[in-house]
Amino acid sequence: MNDRFQSLVSGAVLAVIIGWVLYIGKEVFVPIVFGALVVYVIVGLTRLLGRVPFIGRILPRQIHSVLSVLVIAFGLVMLVYLVLANKDSVLALAPQYQESLLAAIQKTAVFFRIEAEPTWTTLRQDLIGQINIQSLAASMVASVSSIAVTVIVVILYATFLLIEKRSFDAKIAAISSDPRSVARVRLVTSDINARIGTYLALKTFICILLGATSWIVMAFMGLQFAAFWAVLIALLNYVPYIGSFLGVLLPVTMSIVQFANPNEVLAVLLPLTVLQFLIGNFLDPYVMGNSLNLSPFAILVSLAVWSALWGIPGAFLAVPITAIMAIVFSEFAGTRPIAVLLSRDGRL
Repeated sequence: MNDRFQSLVSGAVLAVIIGWVLYIGKEVFVPIVFGALVVYVIVGLTRLLGRVPFIGRILPRQIHSVLSVLVIAFGLVMLVYLVLANKDSVLALAPQYQESLLAAIQKTAVFFRIEAEPTWTTLRQDLIGQINIQSLAASMVASVSSIAVTVIVVILYATFLLIEKRSFDAKIAAISSDPRSVARVRLVTSDINARIGTYLALKTFICILLGATSWIVMAFMGLQFAAFWAVLIALLNYVPYIGSFLGVLLPVTMSIVQFANPNEVLAVLLPLTVLQFLIGNFLDPYVMGNSLNLSPFAILVSLAVWSALWGIPGAFLAVPITAIMAIVFSEFAGTRPIAVLLSRDGRL
C-alpha cells in the first residue's frame, strides 16, 4: 500500500514537472511538434497515394513522397501568401468595418427596444465607442505575421526530420542489445506512425474539402476575403468541437460587418452551418472511423489541458499528442489503466 501511494505521489510530481517544462518551453517545443506532424502528414499522404488504384501501382514510392511534399508545401505557401496579400486591405477597410459594426449594434438595440434603457446609451458610448477595429485589426495582422515566421521554422524542422527518417530504423536497432526490447520499440513506433499518419492524412483531406466547399458558399455570396476565411475554416477543423463553432462564427461576423443585412447574413450562416454539420457528423466519422480510438471526453479534457499549456497551438496538437500518449501508456503495466480510460471502448 505504501509503495503504491509512493508511486502515485512520484507520478504526480513528475507530471507537474513535465507540465511546467512544457509550459515554459512552448516557444521551442511547439514548432518541433508541428514539424513532426507535418512529416506525419507527408508519410500518411504517401501511404494513401500508394493505395490509389492505377496511380498507386504505376508511380514509384519516391514519386508519391514528392507529390505529398509538394501538396503540403503548396498549402503552406498559399497560407503565407493569403496573409501577406490581405494584410493591407484589412487595415484599409478597418474604419469602414468599425462604422458598420456600430451601426449593426444600434439596429439590434432598436429592434429589441433596448435603446430606451438608460444604461444602453452609456454602454454604447463608453464601451462600444472605445472599440477601435483599426488597431484591433493591426494587432491581429501582427500576430498572423508572426505565425508566418513560425511556419518557416516548422518547414525547416520538417525538412530535417525527413532527412533523419532514413536512418531512424538503424537508430532503433542500436537502442538496445536485447532483440525483444528493440522489437517492442519498433512495434510501438510503427503503431504510432501508422495511426497518427493515417489520422492526419484523412483529417487533412476532410479539412481541405470543408474549406473548398465553404469558399464556394462565401464567394457566391460575395463575402470579402473568402479565400482567407476558407483557409481559416480548414485549419480550425483540426481543433475538435470548438473549431467547428469558430469556423462558422468568424465568417458570419464578417458578413454582419460587411452586409449589415439579416437576409444576407443568414445566407452565409445557414450553408456554413449545414456544411459543418454534414461533414462533422457524417463524413468525418465515416472516413475517420476509429482510427485513434479516443474517448470524446478524453479529447475534450486534452483540448483544455493542451490549450492551457500551449495556447492556440495546443488546441491543434491536443488530439495527436493524446493519441501518442495512449499508445505509449498501453505498453506498460503501470500506465495501462490510463490508456484504458483514454480509449473510446476500453479495448487497446
